[in-house]
Amino acid sequence: MPAPLVVPDASVILKWVLPSDDEPDADKALVLRNAILEEDLSALVPVLWIYEVGNTVARRFPANAAAWLAALMKFDLEESPPSRQWLTAALQLTDRYGVTFYDAAYHAIAIVQHGLFVTADTRYFKQAKEAGSVVKLNDWTLP
Repeated sequence: MPAPLVVPDASVILKWVLPSDDEPDADKALVLRNAILEEDLSALVPVLWIYEVGNTVARRFPANAAAWLAALMKFDLEESPPSRQWLTAALQLTDRYGVTFYDAAYHAIAIVQHGLFVTADTRYFKQAKEAGSVVKLNDWTLP
């Protein structure tokens, strides 16, 4: 039986490298990361994840950006290439819930691939939770 699929967004992936004393729910993000590394969960992310994460660390933590991005790249997260089905779902989420296409990209992958989108972005969650296949990081537990 394949491992359950999760789609962590940039807000969760960032918690894997940012100083944990500044990051709410960093402990849960690390549990998620470890479950992915131990293959108890499979992970899938849109190809834009590294650009979104890179933008944050380059701007907020320039002295650590190269090392942190290199560390994240070593996780070798599986990337989901755009597809017609994924694109349609992302556009529907963007239109229906008034969210950004970037955020909807992660959620759309979870919907199309029958996984669970895990986000620390409370605002996104409140706007799009009705679509299903999404959980806030602080509510997430290992299956």
